[in-house]
Amino acid sequence: MSGPATARLFVAVDPPPEDCVRLTAWARELALAASGAGWPLRVLRADSLHLTLCFLGSRPVAEIDVLAGALAPAAGPLGELRVGAPLLLPPRRPRALAVEIHDDGDELAALHARVIAELSRVSDWQPERRRLRPHVTLARMRAAPRAGERPAAAFPPTPGIVFTPRELILYRSRLDPAGASYEALAACELAAGA
Repeated sequence: MSGPATARLFVAVDPPPEDCVRLTAWARELALAASGAGWPLRVLRADSLHLTLCFLGSRPVAEIDVLAGALAPAAGPLGELRVGAPLLLPPRRPRALAVEIHDDGDELAALHARVIAELSRVSDWQPERRRLRPHVTLARMRAAPRAGERPAAAFPPTPGIVFTPRELILYRSRLDPAGASYEALAACELAAGA
């Protein structure tokens, strides 16, 4: 007998679509150079880029409405975010190329804390103990490259993107051999930061 149906869930904010297109173009440029060095990257689609605030993992489908209801009490001001340097994640045996996201006003950290508090309040979900490391993943790798396999040239400068997310979104992630797909299940508008 199988247990209740589950869904793989996370809460995120998204860069605007035009910025996602710019980030994807930057990642494709890098992937082209990297593939010549024997370091293949699979660039993600622009419409799948997001900044994860918390990953809930597999949760009962019956809990989705309750979790969605936690978005509004968690939502608050969020000002401008800036794209920073490229990142290989995880650092020791990277499997993804990402870009750092900077928040000068610490509003992102405050939003993260409110989201965790609200989700924990309405469910038995327990957050990871890791601190938030804001980033947007742009590409995946089939195998983690060794230091000597990484492209010798430095990463090209990341695009100078500044954006303000407009919504806090509960997503469902579906894993597939071709890559993950994401479905927005609920969204709540964020107030503009000071």
